[in-house]
Amino acid sequence: MLPSSLSLLLALAGIATADTISIPLNRRSIYSNFTTDKVAAAAESLRFKYGYIPYSQKRAGQSSAIPIINQKTDSSYLGAVSIGTPAQQFSVVLDTGSSDLWVASTGCRSCDSETPSFDPTRSSTIQRIQTSQSGQSEVDIHYGSGQVAGIVAQDTVSMGGFTNTQQTMLVATQLSSGLLDGVASGIMGLAFEALASTESTPFWQGLLQGSQLATPEMSFWLTRELDNRNARENEFGGEFTLGGTNSSLFTGDIEFINLPSTSQQTFWLLSMTGATVQGKNVQVPTGNLALSAIDTGTTLIGGPTDGVKAIYDAVPGSVALTGDLQGFYAYPCSTEVQVSMSFGGKSWPIDPVDMNLGTIPSGQCLGGIFDLSQGSNVGSGGGNPSWVVGGTFLKNVYSVFRANPPSIGFAQLSDLAGGSGTPSPGTSGSATISQTGLPVPTDANGSGNGRLSPSPSIMSLHADWLDLSGTTSAALPAARPFSIALALIVSSMLALFITQ
Repeated sequence: MLPSSLSLLLALAGIATADTISIPLNRRSIYSNFTTDKVAAAAESLRFKYGYIPYSQKRAGQSSAIPIINQKTDSSYLGAVSIGTPAQQFSVVLDTGSSDLWVASTGCRSCDSETPSFDPTRSSTIQRIQTSQSGQSEVDIHYGSGQVAGIVAQDTVSMGGFTNTQQTMLVATQLSSGLLDGVASGIMGLAFEALASTESTPFWQGLLQGSQLATPEMSFWLTRELDNRNARENEFGGEFTLGGTNSSLFTGDIEFINLPSTSQQTFWLLSMTGATVQGKNVQVPTGNLALSAIDTGTTLIGGPTDGVKAIYDAVPGSVALTGDLQGFYAYPCSTEVQVSMSFGGKSWPIDPVDMNLGTIPSGQCLGGIFDLSQGSNVGSGGGNPSWVVGGTFLKNVYSVFRANPPSIGFAQLSDLAGGSGTPSPGTSGSATISQTGLPVPTDANGSGNGRLSPSPSIMSLHADWLDLSGTTSAALPAARPFSIALALIVSSMLALFITQ
């Protein structure tokens, strides 16, 4: 039970408009404090989430760049959100694989004392409410390795200049150990309303319904620090754009693929239509076993048994792992694993760096694609994805999530965004090409030419926003350690879940 004082505080009475916004992400370093036990637990959490049982405001229509924090070497990508009146600012995981907004509160007795926490007593606009259908005022959100529990409330929430004055959220009062780390205070769910445990309209959908977005789109550029041995715990992580795209961050066209036709939208889903390994086609499952959640809250790629096995069967010297790492594969570290994936259009290459999570005690390297079903394919039905496609893939493309028509778009990264491999024609499907990209204004008077200003540099601008000039990471070992895998999977565990 919650303290009565906190319940009364949340019953206090609970404003504005905004535009297209790009939100920089920060990533945390993952080079320390990880064990094989944690890696296995994190993978199990992702399986649980997807239903695999063990085994300052702007004018509407404008765009602006919102920096992202890259936390612990690609493990999580965070954006800044402001909650309450007066506003309290927090960093939250940006997660297209879930739909609830929640933050740790000062009334959370099980939260880490270092976690930045929301104080509901300081907000004059907060209201305690009940969920619309079940009538609950307290909700649990379950993860594979724990849960979040708290009070359902409404308050003013802003991100990148956009504001919902009555955003439903969970004020977390109980939190399982390990669900949050560092500067992260919670999760911003960016999937569809049907997934929300709080029965709420996700923040982005509220903006869309309020005609605040210039276009019905969210776009991501996610940076890579996996190959940076000097990465700090929080680094500049890219950019999140609400209400459009930033044409300076991609080159060529955006290839949009329609979401499967379903009676109810839940996850951002595509069907995987093909994969290549070392330049050769491999057979991946079709039908329901091809459904893929495109998920910014997940670090790795999880898939069905047959599909994952087919990928590693094409990698010379690869072996299936057992024990705590059942479902994972390792391969000779001298091999550069080259994987490309197609979802109905072009085949998009994954950088070999993203496929290599580091060395394990056997001296081999751990692969970035793992068996989500851990040895048994899930049958048809249920609407749950068989693939969960996270940062291992998404760092290699500019990704766009479009509500109308419901579709996901990919484009090749520009040189400004670090570049990416050139996609190949791929397989036939429902892909459509769009040459539109809404430039983000960046100069002093708000006009934009579709390019970010070269001076000051994009990195220095975002470093100022992140205030990263202080700490540096401890010296790292010469060889990239196995511990990378854990942090990568942990972000999946934090952000993804199946609503009950």
